[in-house]
Amino acid sequence: MSQFAEYAISALLLFGGAFTLIGAIGLARLPDFYTRLHGPTKATTVGVATIMLSSVIYFSAQGEGIDISEILITVFLLMTAPVSANMLAKAAMHIGVETVENTEGNPWEQ
Repeated sequence: MSQFAEYAISALLLFGGAFTLIGAIGLARLPDFYTRLHGPTKATTVGVATIMLSSVIYFSAQGEGIDISEILITVFLLMTAPVSANMLAKAAMHIGVETVENTEGNPWEQ
């Protein structure tokens, strides 16, 4: 394996791990349901996608070629996480889940 590939894999793993950690901390620490949605859907999605990209680079550098299943998992993750977060937020708005008191604006109440 080339040294450039090792550096790229290491950087992507560190970047992905940092984003995943930030998303997990956000999920645990943010005050209400709507703000907690941002942790797993934004940061964690980017983190897992970069970890999957590092896996693609690793196995490609080993000479095994690009595995289509890794690419499909990454694409599926990037397509479904925002859609499921949107559905969760709309369902929460529909049943009237409360926000914290210093949240500005109420776009669903007119």
